[in-house]
Amino acid sequence: MGEGVEWALHSCVNLAWIGPERAVPAARLAAWHDLPAAYLNKQLQALARAGILTSTPGQRGGFRLARPLAEISLMDVVVAVEGSAEAFRCAEIRNQGPGRGPTVDNGPECAVAHAMGRAELAWRRALAEQNLDDIRREAERQAPQAPVRLRTWFAGLTAT
Repeated sequence: MGEGVEWALHSCVNLAWIGPERAVPAARLAAWHDLPAAYLNKQLQALARAGILTSTPGQRGGFRLARPLAEISLMDVVVAVEGSAEAFRCAEIRNQGPGRGPTVDNGPECAVAHAMGRAELAWRRALAEQNLDDIRREAERQAPQAPVRLRTWFAGLTAT
């Protein structure tokens, strides 16, 4: 999984902390974590295409949450940023090389592909069961001052 997923998850929580009343430019969201703005913008655009964020163009434009954090699963964000393709793709190498042949029966399904498929299904279910509000609450438990620090920093930028 690419780092864009981490960036997208943090950005959604940060947008919730900043509040729904203003759109936040990608550059400002990127500056909070010292990330490259152009690359974060790609992740935010993907979230907007998926209906997780809204994007407002123009001088006062930026990104906002499109729905409450409790309605956005971690899987929603992963799919928005990474796509929905399966993580493991079996190339059926069991049917290549000296072990293959017309008289060899390797069975209907590759045991490796079956095991990886079960693991991926469990992973996807676990991500679908957690929402961004769960993440927000845990982040606030770990660092209770984080929302206030972000809002104070952001307010200082918008005042200038």
